[in-house]
Amino acid sequence: MSNPQTPMGNPGVVGLAGFGMTTMLLQFHNVGWCGVGPVVALAFIFGGLAQLVAGFQEFKCGNNFGYSAFVSYGAFWISLGIIFMLNHFNVYRSETKDVGWFLVGWTLYTFIMWIPAMKIHGAMATTFTLLLIGFILLDLAHFGYPEMTKVAGYELMLCALSAWYMMARAIFAQVFGRDVLPAGRAWIK
Repeated sequence: MSNPQTPMGNPGVVGLAGFGMTTMLLQFHNVGWCGVGPVVALAFIFGGLAQLVAGFQEFKCGNNFGYSAFVSYGAFWISLGIIFMLNHFNVYRSETKDVGWFLVGWTLYTFIMWIPAMKIHGAMATTFTLLLIGFILLDLAHFGYPEMTKVAGYELMLCALSAWYMMARAIFAQVFGRDVLPAGRAWIK
């Protein structure tokens, strides 16, 4: 049991790092810069497991937004890794439209999370806006517009950088004892 006077770490820094890194590497794959192997590894460990752990820690902090986001997107990455593995081994294959419906579900979840994200601060609103746009582009890519995959890839690289910005903001604030990187005003009052 921790002493109430002992400051606790912010689980968001791990969740945001895992989300940002795994999102970035998948986009490197989507634009053709790397194969899928490293993406699958990150999907299981950093994007998946690390985000799950961060989410469970957010639960302990009483942060329902962080709890839902990190556990859900951690599960997204593990699920996507499983889809890649099952397709690779030709077991329960997911065709393009099957993955498209998987992504539509995540687009809807992201839309729900986008609304409270706009009330938190500008950096969170930006990250979720970019994520929502990215999912919509990937939906289009899986339902007849495959050229949207590369567009989504570049757009979601910005989303990954935005997540890392929030991670850096939290780390820098603790290390320097003050806000170094601005979060920006909430988009919704």
